[in-house]
Amino acid sequence: MAKSLEGKVVIVTGASSGIGEATALAVAEQGAKVAIVARRGDRLQSLAQRIQEQGGTALTVVADVADEAQVQTMVNHVKEQLGRIDVLVNNAGVMLLGMIDGANTEDWRRMIDINVLGLLYATHKVLPIMKQQNSGHIVNISSVAGRTARVGSGVYNVTKWGVGAFSESLRQEVYKNNIRVTVIEPGAVVSELMEHITDEEVKQRQIQWFQGLTPLESEDIAASIVYAITQPDRVNVNEILIRPTEQER
Repeated sequence: MAKSLEGKVVIVTGASSGIGEATALAVAEQGAKVAIVARRGDRLQSLAQRIQEQGGTALTVVADVADEAQVQTMVNHVKEQLGRIDVLVNNAGVMLLGMIDGANTEDWRRMIDINVLGLLYATHKVLPIMKQQNSGHIVNISSVAGRTARVGSGVYNVTKWGVGAFSESLRQEVYKNNIRVTVIEPGAVVSELMEHITDEEVKQRQIQWFQGLTPLESEDIAASIVYAITQPDRVNVNEILIRPTEQER
């Protein structure tokens, strides 16, 4: 039986852990050639080895998505090595929660650089290739925080609201080129994101909230991505909002 992504080339950013790592494994299992992108080369090599041991194809690319030149080089390299680009999963992101008053504004810049500009750069660089192919799929990882604002997550909310707005504008721009756009909006997921929080009070509050429910696993989000990108060409799954059963909002 043919695998659902046989012959497809998928780029996954932020692939060194969490949702990105799980997505890379999931699409490779479905037959895709996967380009795994992140800053931590050692993690990428380990992941590529796992994929290859399972009979898959993985291309590792060490790149910082916040650097436009590195993103362009990454996309060029994937196209040269794997021949085409069918799916881009814009997963790289950070969640630097904190109060607005007294905030370390460097945290704001990091979130905007990675969560917004990194996603924009990668999308911008793959679009000419997808248009030439007259096909493609861009999956943008947003968050429940792209719908619901909370104290302590104001600038993170800004970045994720931006992802949703950009994605809908993009969809309207490229649908005539047979390019599909999907936004995935996870709730609480087991990941490294909380480790990045520099505001200790907010971090502890977030950990306490997290411990009060059974969170999603990265594999749950990967499964939703595989679902969206394996639909028939006539179907564009625009949004998937996915929360833990025990998460209120």
